[in-house]
Amino acid sequence: MISSLRGVILTKDLESVVLETGGVGREVHVTASTAARLPEPGGEAFLLVVPSYAMYGGGETLYGFLDASEKSLFLAFRDEIPGTGAKKALEYLDKASKSLPDFRRAVIERDEKLLCGVFGFSKKTAAKLLDALKGKLDDLRVPGAPRVQRADAPAPASGAWSQAMAALESLGYKGSEVRAALQALSEEHGGREVPADQLVRQALKRL
Repeated sequence: MISSLRGVILTKDLESVVLETGGVGREVHVTASTAARLPEPGGEAFLLVVPSYAMYGGGETLYGFLDASEKSLFLAFRDEIPGTGAKKALEYLDKASKSLPDFRRAVIERDEKLLCGVFGFSKKTAAKLLDALKGKLDDLRVPGAPRVQRADAPAPASGAWSQAMAALESLGYKGSEVRAALQALSEEHGGREVPADQLVRQALKRL
């Protein structure tokens, strides 16, 4: 069974890469986050791999990951959540990849609002994730530190921050998403006063 691949990237898009190894080009399905961190075609890459097989004699499909934490979370989605196959597990991982430390914390602390507001899961799916993954991610170690507060955490109280929040909500973004983005920016700026238009531009890059 294939567990990893190292080779030259022939092509890539937001859903898959073709990796040439040993003279053979292999298509590997990845998250958009993984694709963005891989080199451009012509560069060398290393991926941990999980193969999947169709139930009724279909071919092999490969799913690739940059590190062990991504692979472990993919397997947790696939194996622990009822009715979840490899393709759906990769979709869940793609959403969780916005910030794996924050996703892990949301599951452990059963923070449904964070799962919905920041990661974009529906309320029904968030509830299913929390039930299925209860106690399953406690020992999972993911690189990096949490980047956002809970979705219901208050945004910094100042005129500029309030103006930025109102402007972003007027564009159609959910209040929970806006609060999380502004809270993260507040931490980055060390609580310093920042013009509202600058906050809006920076927050849009996170939404």
